[in-house]
Amino acid sequence: PSPAAGATCSASTTADADPPAGGRGVDDEAVTSLQDPLALAHGPAWANRITLAPLTNLQSHPDGSLSDDELDWLVARGEGGFGMVMTCAAHVSPEGQCWDGQLAVWDDRFLPGLTRLATALRESGTTSCVQLQHGGMRASQELSGHPTVAPWDDEAKGARALSTGEVQRVVQDFVDAAVRCERAGFDGVQVHGAHAYLLAQFLDARSNHRTDAYGGSAENRARVFHEVVDGIRAATGPDFQVGMRLTPERSGIALAESTALAEQLMVSGAVDHLDMSLWDVRKAPFETAYDGALIDHFTALKRGSARLGVAGGIVSTADADWCLERGADFVTVGTAGILHHDFARRALADPAFTMAATPVSRDHLRAERVGPDFIEYLAAGWDFVA
Repeated sequence: PSPAAGATCSASTTADADPPAGGRGVDDEAVTSLQDPLALAHGPAWANRITLAPLTNLQSHPDGSLSDDELDWLVARGEGGFGMVMTCAAHVSPEGQCWDGQLAVWDDRFLPGLTRLATALRESGTTSCVQLQHGGMRASQELSGHPTVAPWDDEAKGARALSTGEVQRVVQDFVDAAVRCERAGFDGVQVHGAHAYLLAQFLDARSNHRTDAYGGSAENRARVFHEVVDGIRAATGPDFQVGMRLTPERSGIALAESTALAEQLMVSGAVDHLDMSLWDVRKAPFETAYDGALIDHFTALKRGSARLGVAGGIVSTADADWCLERGADFVTVGTAGILHHDFARRALADPAFTMAATPVSRDHLRAERVGPDFIEYLAAGWDFVA
């Protein structure tokens, strides 16, 4: 998993035409500044429009409990001015673990660490969020000790298909994890429906030929998304925020289906925010039948009361401003948030601010409160460390 998944630049065709007359957010207000607070349908307003991406960092203890390094890494970003700080992908089921050092939320045994983190983030002045995830066929049987499961049998990857009852059990695992996070004191959760993890696997039209309610048609393949967010909304309080992250294309996902699902989720009232992981916010759609920038196909959607965010290659104030000009309500920052714990504060204060060039030294990362395990992960192949 990329430490800046959904937040790194990629080579692509760009499209800089005038933004469409899009869906805008609550009350159709015109966004004038990244510094504008962002009110959501539930829970506290975010102090500004810059949020921290859910970044794989390998800093949890082997049993999935919170470590001091992970706490310090996240709290530093809260102190650095991010309007909302999100954890890495935290697995909601024992068999859903993907990598060593992954945060876990599948049992009450993790509540002490989660409560400690929620309290510290609140004291830092930010809004807090846990990203909820299940790896599906990308999970590691070696780490979890459980068989790998997926929407369909995949002999090459050693995965077996979930039964209908098991799919419903995973849905309940997401709901239970969200309730646990609310008990810990977090302001909300984001459901990880992107990057070819379990929920996104259900959307794969190439392979999901299940004959129950969770396969075949586009409606059936998207059913699990609605069941998860509806279940969380029903089980949590009126001040708890529920978000979703989606992949817009590829991995068997057609753009027409992802835009339809995005709009359905936003107008449903179940989600407060939707984050589109675009990989590069300026890229053109992969499917050549579509014109313009990929971002425009989502900012043009109806949103109901939901807020729309985008991620991908946002490394400067200018990048973030450009996304709001295209119609996004907020931006999600990954790489620049690793290199600068206070990227948000700097970007809000300086229209010309851009992140440091990579690679950087280990001393630079330590000064930005990146722990040793995360540093070694970044040094292993992401061109972050000199």
